[in-house]
Amino acid sequence: MKRQLLLAALTLSAGACAKKAGDSAEKTQAVVSAQVATVATQHFTETVDAVGTVAPRAGHIASLAAPSPTRVSKVYVSFGAHVKAGEPLVEFEQPAFDAAAKGADASLAAAEKAQERTQRLADAGVVPRKDAEVAAADLGVARLNAVNAKRARELSTLRSPIDGVVTRLNAVLGASADPSQVMVEVSDPSTLDAMLVLSPSDAARVKVGDQVALHAGAAASGDAIARGRVADISAAVDTSSRGVPARVELVAGTAALRIGQTVFGRIAIAEHDRAVVVPLEALVPTGEGFKVFVVDEKGIAESRPVKIGGRTDHAAWITDGLKAGEHIVTQGAYGVDDSTKVQTSEAGSGKPEAGSGKPEEKNDKPAAKDEKPATAGKKP
Repeated sequence: MKRQLLLAALTLSAGACAKKAGDSAEKTQAVVSAQVATVATQHFTETVDAVGTVAPRAGHIASLAAPSPTRVSKVYVSFGAHVKAGEPLVEFEQPAFDAAAKGADASLAAAEKAQERTQRLADAGVVPRKDAEVAAADLGVARLNAVNAKRARELSTLRSPIDGVVTRLNAVLGASADPSQVMVEVSDPSTLDAMLVLSPSDAARVKVGDQVALHAGAAASGDAIARGRVADISAAVDTSSRGVPARVELVAGTAALRIGQTVFGRIAIAEHDRAVVVPLEALVPTGEGFKVFVVDEKGIAESRPVKIGGRTDHAAWITDGLKAGEHIVTQGAYGVDDSTKVQTSEAGSGKPEAGSGKPEEKNDKPAAKDEKPATAGKKP
């Protein structure tokens, strides 16, 4: 009797263990519907992104100020106006400049006569030779004052030295003006640069001559509106932005840009011919980096950490952890876990099909009794 009871207990225990193992196997073989693609190598351009502004190129911008302390009497232009070389911009009060020019001319005439008389007397031995030398020095000073006064009178009306656009205007009618204060600034819009701000680590990767694609705004949206090349990289960190300024010389598309406009620059720093590239949706963030789910011949997914060398708006370059020919989960990767059976929509076998990873036809075959159907993008 005791032996029969012992055999019954062992039978029940074995049945419970078998049921528990069956439940574990059932959980392990949970099915998730997702898209699978074959990893392939392709050309990849490694880039560095930065945001900056459009600025006039050095040598193609003019800043004008008053020649001496005075007041503004006329303003001929407004901010953003197109001007031609020689066109008047701002005029200052004229009486003081006219009086100074006339006084300098009178002093020059008197100095010329005094020098001529002193030289004649010195030649005759009436006065010492040093008096003639002093008179010649006074004449030189009078001539310099006359030239400066004439130049100041010319500058009493500020005129544009170049064809361009008024990009700065501080002149206010009746307001005082000082030589240290810029009254008006004119820039040539046909010759522009983009001043990008790089992080110190990115600045170490960028070199002079790298090609740059510029997009309007602070992000890469749509096609590039202008192109250029890196002309200079600062050796110092800007104290205000804590970044490294890089000057991009624009070579195409300047007509689509405006001075002061915010632009997004994508700098091509390297070209890789046989790079392992995967779609961005295949990457799943982890605590320290990213991982992808590799699908084997039986359709079982396995997580694998990968190292990213660079990325674009749609793809990422994998430098370690993945090789060409392997199958990975693309869309639906967030709903996959280790040992999950991935079911593509074509045959329902879970075996990945090599190709583009595009959606396939739905499987009409009913699920096996020991398999649990799962919704795409969710964990079973």
